[in-house]
Amino acid sequence: MKQILSPRVLALLVIILLSSACDADVQTSTPEGTVPEQEIIEMETGAPVPTNTATPLIPTSTPVALATVVPTATATDVPAPEPTMTSSPAAVSEIALRVVATGFDRPTFLTHAGDERIFVVEKPGRIRLINEGLPAAEPFLDITDRVGSSSSEQGLLSMAFHPDFADIGKFYVNYTNLGGNTIVSVFQISTEDPNRADKESEEILLQVNQPFVNHNGGQIEFGPDGYLYIAMGDGGSQGDPQGNGQNPQSLLGAILRLDVDSGTPYAIPPDNPFVAIDGHAEEIWAIGLRNPWRLSFDRETGDLFVTDVGQSDFEEVNFQPALSSGGANYGWSITEGSQCYRSETCSHEGLEMPVGEYSHTGGRCTIIGGYVYRGQAYPDLRGNYFFGDYCSGTIWRLFRANSEWSQMPVIESGLFISSFGEDMNGEIYALDLASGTIYQVTSP
Repeated sequence: MKQILSPRVLALLVIILLSSACDADVQTSTPEGTVPEQEIIEMETGAPVPTNTATPLIPTSTPVALATVVPTATATDVPAPEPTMTSSPAAVSEIALRVVATGFDRPTFLTHAGDERIFVVEKPGRIRLINEGLPAAEPFLDITDRVGSSSSEQGLLSMAFHPDFADIGKFYVNYTNLGGNTIVSVFQISTEDPNRADKESEEILLQVNQPFVNHNGGQIEFGPDGYLYIAMGDGGSQGDPQGNGQNPQSLLGAILRLDVDSGTPYAIPPDNPFVAIDGHAEEIWAIGLRNPWRLSFDRETGDLFVTDVGQSDFEEVNFQPALSSGGANYGWSITEGSQCYRSETCSHEGLEMPVGEYSHTGGRCTIIGGYVYRGQAYPDLRGNYFFGDYCSGTIWRLFRANSEWSQMPVIESGLFISSFGEDMNGEIYALDLASGTIYQVTSP
């Protein structure tokens, strides 16, 4: 387990906190084309300061499995997959974490390219391969010259390989540029080295101007339908002052869905929910989001999970079944989680309520979305959706049985979890922003 961090280190970690209800909801906008100044982050009113003492932060009446984070002297390869379980999936009560790599610089995301390689995204603007438990000496991509990462929620935030990457060599990234605006762009693999990207091949797919430095969202992911999904925050500050969460004309506060294989620079999928509807942006797939830092598709069912960072009281997990036709409204800023936000009472009509949520009690502050485990190395974990909290380090599992969802903490990790990731085999990883360590989720 991690040692208790000093107040000075904690203060520095708050400065680099990504996608947080504990962030500075700055009240001034960032002028387009300028470099945001390094700021001293102030906590939102009522938001807890991260402690991460690795002690249980859950009320004693709640069943908690205090599994152990087991570091290894040197990281080893991912265990060879075992035969897929034949029994039905079941909810788990505990997990463990195993170190597989160290030495990364503020890791924000982890993914694969359809092969055994594991790619780690770093906040300042680099992507590195894991090589024998360490970052590869040469980055896969280095775009620090165009990434603005001075504020806590800015930087290189995620990447996604095209479904046909093996044939066409294209991958996509989401970052904030030197002016603080969101960029989604596509790069080409180097023709000389499969472990290097051509940094000069960048083509900008989408730019969304950000009125404030926080709530940038940042996740991009290809869905089972082959379209690119983009998670966009509400533009920042606090309380959604511009009303973007409930504005169907704004690309902020929404999930976007683009056809990157058609049009220039993209086409609108013909079955997007707001196509040809006046007053609606056709790129939008869903609205009503504050800061959807992470989303993921269940690789077995195609269901979509979206976690949304709350304002000061509640964090939430949203669910969209694979057969959905889109157009969901997840409630912000009418609601925060399942609770009314702007007033004591409100109408929930037409809103999708979360399937999982938690409050900010016990030092919690920021939800970090994960994945449904579909790997084979740990059959007992299958079917469980894992997610965590940045400030407390708690990891929960969410499980659905007979149309009912159950949620339970499964480890008090003591980590500053910035993201989860998934490899080609469906194994799940947790990233510690503070130490730059990558952990694999395992059975206890």
